[in-house]
Amino acid sequence: MNIVEIKAMRGPNYWSVRRRKLIVMKLDIEDLEQKPTNKIDGFAQRLESMFPTMIEHRCSPGVRGGFFLRVKEGTWMGHVVEHIALEIQTLAGMECGFGRTRETTKPGVYNVVFSYMEEKVGVYAAKAAVRIAESLISGEPYDLEEDITTMREIREHDRFGPSTGSIVDEAKARDIPYIRLNGESLVQLGYGKNQVRFRATMTDRTSSIAVDLASNKDETKRMLQEAAIPVAKGVCISKIEEVKEAIDKIGFPLVFKPLDGNHGRGASINVKTEEEANAAFEHAKHYSRRIIVEKFVTGFDFRILVINYKFIAAALREPANVTGDGASTIQQLIETENKDPRRGFGHENVLTEISIDRETTEQLSKKGYNLDTILPKGELCYLKGTANLSTGGTSTDVTDMVHPTNIFIFERISRVIGLDICGIDIMATNLSEPLEDTGGVVLEVNAAPGFRMHLAPAKGLPRNVAAPVIDMLYPPGKSCRIPIIAITGTNGKTTTTRLIAHIVKNIGYRVGFTTSDGIYVGNAMLTKGDTTGPVSAEFILKDPTVEFAVLETARGGHSQGRVGFWAL
Repeated sequence: MNIVEIKAMRGPNYWSVRRRKLIVMKLDIEDLEQKPTNKIDGFAQRLESMFPTMIEHRCSPGVRGGFFLRVKEGTWMGHVVEHIALEIQTLAGMECGFGRTRETTKPGVYNVVFSYMEEKVGVYAAKAAVRIAESLISGEPYDLEEDITTMREIREHDRFGPSTGSIVDEAKARDIPYIRLNGESLVQLGYGKNQVRFRATMTDRTSSIAVDLASNKDETKRMLQEAAIPVAKGVCISKIEEVKEAIDKIGFPLVFKPLDGNHGRGASINVKTEEEANAAFEHAKHYSRRIIVEKFVTGFDFRILVINYKFIAAALREPANVTGDGASTIQQLIETENKDPRRGFGHENVLTEISIDRETTEQLSKKGYNLDTILPKGELCYLKGTANLSTGGTSTDVTDMVHPTNIFIFERISRVIGLDICGIDIMATNLSEPLEDTGGVVLEVNAAPGFRMHLAPAKGLPRNVAAPVIDMLYPPGKSCRIPIIAITGTNGKTTTTRLIAHIVKNIGYRVGFTTSDGIYVGNAMLTKGDTTGPVSAEFILKDPTVEFAVLETARGGHSQGRVGFWAL
């Protein structure tokens, strides 16, 4: 078989108006045109053995096992490749169910069409499906697990994280268009002069001074102290010789964490001896030149989310842990816990798989345990020193339990630091009483806080925390779009485009327009050449100075379906 071409559709297209994310692979099955599946010895059995879960593919018979029935009766290899591409994406955690395979005007050449969730994964699945089909035809062994692992890794690398993805999804639900501006988390919402940008959970309204303050834990603590907000007692050190002085000043137990750290990296908690303190300092030193040493405060770890200076959500966070059964080792308990269907690779599920690292072994050694220790029945054993979800921690929503006095404190903190989207870490016995009554303290203030613990807590009510972000970026009355006119046809497109652009410009708009000779904004040509496709149109819609877009659209521009903004 030979792959002639692969195209990724990102908007309404000639295969489907509703299903906007489709891979279209033109596949030449060559001599297999004369050999449907029922004429290939053992093919159906090998297919069922490799993909037993395909029994759920109903195909045209419309019954469970319908696809297997088609294979036994005889179908062409393009159809098989379509189903393999869908199934391997599903096995990699991206459930896709739409597919079509249609013969072209050239015998043996088919358009194999199937849905995808992540574009690069879809392209990979197309190529892998052909390789798998060829191995099933020849009867040669094939390492399917390698493909599944590779697709999961591509997805984790390329897809939006849960926080960015939630904001994009909320924008889409409100019919707000978006353009991804890089391969990571920088996103534009809206078009032209009405666009806003955000990266993860920082917006173009987020103060850079506030981000710098939040990144400097020592400066944050000083400002909060001056504002009469309770914080943990501590000092900032940079040399190993200063560890003893910090111990004498603060007293055990202690917490060590990098001044510029995040996600709990380099942190050590409940440090009780000078030897442990020296080791904790060296560990934190890998992440920052200066180290925060604080009094370890007992209580529970809470994360507060404040958006647009208003309290939105609160979550109780718990570090990754296992509970003993009196028979299994800690290693076995971790493996069992990781089989929980809610846990997955990276951010693919509600919870992240628990990894075993230096922090895990240190936590165990403090209790005299190791991975081979059999944990007594019912005993809870913490595996991490911090409660970050990215290291396997869990969260419980406690938004409705927060005392009004605490809400006032949290909103005030966001104002003191100046963060429009603010994550606040609190150590307290509970949040249903004022912090001053329970001895609770503020541990950190975070710019770009993660949303996952609020969007999908392990326990409690999920909170749509992306909604207030969109409310802030696009308050009532603010438009996200600009007027757009697209011109297509056989002859005279460029002349018509220029004429319309001229008319619009004369009524006071700054016009961006594309023609077969270049891209223009106002009276300036910015790019020379034939610019009548989707890339050129995107250029105009990304320009923050453009108030009105006039787009010459050649036949290829609206047939490729390459860019999602054609749904105007």
